[in-house]
Amino acid sequence: MGFRKLAIGVTLTIAAQGFANVSQATPYRTDSPLNLVDYVISQQRELQVAQVKATKFKVRIENILTKNEFTASNGTKWTLDFSPGVWLISSNSSPLFTPGQKDRGQGIEAIAEDGNPTNLAKVLHSQKSVQSSGVFNTAVGATKTGGIRPGQAFEFTVTALPGQKLSLVTMFGQSNDWFYAPKSGIALFDANGNPVQGNVTTQIGLWNAGTEVDEEPGIGTTQGPRQKAPNTGVDENGVVQAVQDQAAYAQTSRLMRVTITPER
Repeated sequence: MGFRKLAIGVTLTIAAQGFANVSQATPYRTDSPLNLVDYVISQQRELQVAQVKATKFKVRIENILTKNEFTASNGTKWTLDFSPGVWLISSNSSPLFTPGQKDRGQGIEAIAEDGNPTNLAKVLHSQKSVQSSGVFNTAVGATKTGGIRPGQAFEFTVTALPGQKLSLVTMFGQSNDWFYAPKSGIALFDANGNPVQGNVTTQIGLWNAGTEVDEEPGIGTTQGPRQKAPNTGVDENGVVQAVQDQAAYAQTSRLMRVTITPER
C-alpha cells in the first residue's frame, strides 16, 4: 500500500472515532503514516477504557466478638471496639502508609491513638491520587456516631473502576496506637475486570503506628477508653510496622469480618 492510500485510510479511521481534522487530532508529524496509525490505536484504547462502567460496592465491617471476651494479666476483662474510620479508592499501591517508615503525619496517628478520622479525611479529600474517600462513623441501625461494639457493623458504599483498590483505616480500640488497614489496598476487580465479592478480611492487617509507646491492651491508662484526654500517651518516634503480638486479640480474622458486595 502506498503512503497516500495508507494516510487516507488512517484519516477515515480517525474520523470514525470523532476526529475529522487530522492536524488537530494528533501532535505527531502528519508526514509519517506509522505515527498516525500508532495514534489511532492509542485513541481506541482510551475509548475502550472510557466505556467501562464504574461499579458500586457495599462494604461491611463487622465486629464479631463478644462482650468481655479478653482477660488482661491483672484479671480485668475487656471488650474490643473498632473506631470510626476512613475509606478511600485509589490506584496508588501505598496510599496511607509505608511499612518500616514513619507515619506520614496525615492523620493515621489521630485514628490509631484516639479513633478520630477527621484529619485523615481532610487530607485524602485533597490528594490527586485518591479518586474518592469518606468517613464511616455510625453503626448500622444506630442514630449516633461512634465505634462498633461486638455484634455491630459499619456499612458504606464505594464506586470504582478496574485497577482501583479499596483502603480503609479503623482503630484497635484498646491500644495506644494500633490500627487496622490493608497493606496495599484491596483489589475490587479480578484479572479479567470482573467485580470481586465476598469475605476479604484476610487482606486486613493489624498495624502499630509507632507514634505512642505501647501499654498492655485493655488496661493501659493512656489508651482510648481510659485516657484523660486525646493524645496523652508517651511519644514513641517509631515506624509503622505490623503488630507482632500473637495473642488472640491480635488475630484479625477472629475479631472482625470485612465483606464486599457488588451492587448489580
